[in-house]
Amino acid sequence: MLDIQQTLIDDEAGPSWLADFQTANNNLWSSQNWPTRKTESWKYTSLKAIETGGYRPRSAINSGSDQAQANGAVSGSVIESVIASSRIEGLETIDVVFVNGAFSPSLSSVDTLPSGVELCLFSQANSQQQADIREHLGSVAKAEQHVFVALNGGQLKDGVFVKVQKNTVVDNPVRVLWITTQQKQSLALAQRLLVVVEEGAKASIVEQFVSSEEEQNCFTHGVTELVLQDNSKLFHYRLHQEQEKTALVSGVHAKLLRSATLESFYLAFGGTIKRLDVVVDHQGQGAHCEMNGVYLPRNSQHVDFHTCIEHAVPHCTTNEVFRGIIGDSAKAVFNGRIHIHKDAQKTLAQLSNKNLLTSNKAEIDTKPELEIYADDVQCAHGATVAQLDEMSLHYLRTRGVSTEEAKVMLSFGFINALVDQVHHQAIANYLRPILANLFAQDPELMRHIA
Repeated sequence: MLDIQQTLIDDEAGPSWLADFQTANNNLWSSQNWPTRKTESWKYTSLKAIETGGYRPRSAINSGSDQAQANGAVSGSVIESVIASSRIEGLETIDVVFVNGAFSPSLSSVDTLPSGVELCLFSQANSQQQADIREHLGSVAKAEQHVFVALNGGQLKDGVFVKVQKNTVVDNPVRVLWITTQQKQSLALAQRLLVVVEEGAKASIVEQFVSSEEEQNCFTHGVTELVLQDNSKLFHYRLHQEQEKTALVSGVHAKLLRSATLESFYLAFGGTIKRLDVVVDHQGQGAHCEMNGVYLPRNSQHVDFHTCIEHAVPHCTTNEVFRGIIGDSAKAVFNGRIHIHKDAQKTLAQLSNKNLLTSNKAEIDTKPELEIYADDVQCAHGATVAQLDEMSLHYLRTRGVSTEEAKVMLSFGFINALVDQVHHQAIANYLRPILANLFAQDPELMRHIA
């Protein structure tokens, strides 16, 4: 085991009823090899920023003042500013708020829940909720296949559990807001979310990762598990809007049973390192996955999406579209894999990845993959890498649009096609000015698109 693996181990115990789970994951973490550039799935993403960042779990920070800050004791005005900027106008949400890894009851709104919805922290679960958590926790995210899932499981002192009961339709999304601020010492944080949508139920989950404006020195390792039972439907949004010095390795792992539908949208600004693994496992016939994503690294940021769609049974469908705009000296990685098992006949699956480079120093490594073992399927995949189209720029210039305005309009239009498909209009309205501002530093340039 490398020194960095030993440093990241958290010896502080979690809930006693999860002790076996925590111990098993700690043992697995200690026995697994640290990913390097020779590891195929980490070929284009270096972990040097984590190796040299000095990150330690909260329990290893002994100083009183540092311990207090690590537990979220930060300026109220800073948190208020972050809360205000992350608010999605027009969307009534059930909020679960964490500040530097610590649950904040005063900022959350979980006292009154809609009928048919259960929501609790792992540390506050009653006996029935503990049984539900033990049944599903780790059943979707495989720690033996994803090394940082084992790290997360070993540090599992708390998490969020959401269950939508059978045939319940929930209009208001549950929003898990993960806030980080600058720390006196580099801090490693564990984030965990478990969602179970029972048979015939329908719900929405928003995961929002935001930070204060100061340079960040937190490393977040997170796991989200989504269990969609027969005929259920979940709208899932994952928004990564952290300050650019953020370090994050996280994963979303979903299991779809018979005729379940998952519609998801991902947004990721870049960071020092930002790695997201997305795994969707079709385990019931008639399941459908609709997945759209946008990544926008710039300056010297890095972002890496690794997606894997497992089709294990017949008559399932997937439509996956990711688009990236990479600027300055930034780097992006996209590896999308669709795996059709031998029994998954009548599968319909499509994967598209399109990228726009706005600088000669920007880089994208894209690798769409199809692995097919069934002979009666319809599958397609493709990837493109391009710069702004000169003919389109010329067309706009001849209509009186300045060169800078034309570049902003074309860049925004490239990703707005996916924003337009977001199911909740309030989320789309929230995202558009944020995205437009990325391309138009001068507010005057936003008048055509905001």
